[in-house]
Amino acid sequence: MSSTAAQTATPTLSARLTLLLATACGVIVANLYYAQPLVGPISVSTGLPAQAAGLIVTLTQVGYGLGLLFIVPLGDLMENRRLAVSSLLVAAGALVIASLSVHAALFLAASLLIGLSSVSAQVLVPLAAHFSPEHERGRAVGNVMSGLLLGIMLARPTSSLIADLLGWHAVFALSAGAIVLLATVLAYKLPPRHPVARTHYAALLVSMWHLLKTTPVLQRRALYQASAFGAFSLFWTTVPLELAHGFHLSQTGIALFSLAGVSGAIAAPLAGRLADRGLSRPGTVLALGLIIVSLLLPLMAGGSLAVLLLTAILLDMGVSANLVLGQRAIFTLGAAVRSRLNGLYIAIFFAGGAAGSAIGAWTYACLGWHSTLAVAIVAPVAALLYFASE
Repeated sequence: MSSTAAQTATPTLSARLTLLLATACGVIVANLYYAQPLVGPISVSTGLPAQAAGLIVTLTQVGYGLGLLFIVPLGDLMENRRLAVSSLLVAAGALVIASLSVHAALFLAASLLIGLSSVSAQVLVPLAAHFSPEHERGRAVGNVMSGLLLGIMLARPTSSLIADLLGWHAVFALSAGAIVLLATVLAYKLPPRHPVARTHYAALLVSMWHLLKTTPVLQRRALYQASAFGAFSLFWTTVPLELAHGFHLSQTGIALFSLAGVSGAIAAPLAGRLADRGLSRPGTVLALGLIIVSLLLPLMAGGSLAVLLLTAILLDMGVSANLVLGQRAIFTLGAAVRSRLNGLYIAIFFAGGAAGSAIGAWTYACLGWHSTLAVAIVAPVAALLYFASE
């Protein structure tokens, strides 16, 4: 099959294919978050010292960041279905290793590999754009991203529940089974997509720096989302501490609170529809404005649990909407470079999230909850001011 034919074989996304991509992205990306509420029992079980327990989450995130820069760009070079399925099989193997680990070093190595191979979700997201006509591209990407966001938001409470019932090893074993099943379904049901590019891997990586330097839309959209995701990560890193210390919630209560973020996923397809109608600019103002207002609420309306719940919902909606608006913008820049642009976009805002988590933990410990909220507002306000200069 020629490359041209391959790319035009599925001109529009069917509802079934959209559901498959959304489900796949959610199942895959959840692997990045399963370990977060299980750091304590995993550390005890594997003999990992308490002062090094943070490596469980950190190495997974490091692996994901490396995958965004070195694996996702292959979507512009390799047949996409084969790349996604191959990555999933590696992820399944890493999850099996994690489920059987009794030593810290082996579990940490598996964590790095889980993060590295879970970038297959970001190989699949651009396919929603590839298989959609221009006037429906935002809606298609938004629908798929809603599945990915649900995976992120449901991963922590799901892993907590499974670990309580069956132990933490079962979380990774069950996920390995789900990933193998998903890889099988994708191998048979996902249409192939052969990139037009005819280059080699080294040139592909070098071209990413050139794309970053010469693509203002990517630069701006990545910075907007880095600011938004930084505030998001800062909030979700510190709010469990505030819920435990300020409201005396149990781990189960905190897990239930985190489910509030699930409602934020509805903003993704709505943002996509706005972009398809040419309303990306007001949509961006609305998204960043929601983030700012959400963080102001507990400062101005008091620190009740209901207010924090509303903050979580509005914050997640704003971040989800801004994410999709950014992806819709960069996916219009050309099919030949779409995977590289997506890898750069996700990597940059992911770095913003990592910075937000680090700043949040320090600010909360040293300055308290209200100061933490004030710090969280700074980045989205700066992003909104920068957006006004477009």
